Amino acid sequence: MAMMLGSGGGGRRGRRTMNAEINVTPFVDVMLVLLIVFMITAPLLVRGEEVTLPKTSSGALAAATSQPLSITVTKDGRIFLNEENEVAPEDLITQLVAITGEGYDQLIYLRADTDATHGQVMEVTALVRAAGFTRIAFVTDPRGRGGP
Repeated sequence: MAMMLGSGGGGRRGRRTMNAEINVTPFVDVMLVLLIVFMITAPLLVRGEEVTLPKTSSGALAAATSQPLSITVTKDGRIFLNEENEVAPEDLITQLVAITGEGYDQLIYLRADTDATHGQVMEVTALVRAAGFTRIAFVTDPRGRGGP
């Protein structure tokens, strides 16, 4: 048996057929570079008041489908709504109702600095409950696993 080698045959010499395969290697390279850029810049986009979260060994909460509502208590007792709007304690209930309206049944995330007093955190929790919101989640730092 003989095997014919050449450019595709049929008596045409020097003519090559078109390569119909798509080379995806450059596309994958670009996508990996974009992924790395987004992984580096995403944490830089998170703004808010700097607080030191308590470390716990609890697991992570399920992700919310929409933008979560969060309340932050700093070490000096200041209260921030959605990490950017400072709110006086007496105005917290009206601000929560104005943002959420009626029938809000999603979790409200409470972030409190480790140096904030227990009384300050409980005061904010009581205000949120007085506004009719019963689903409150305390945010902690998950890096404290295997703790004391």
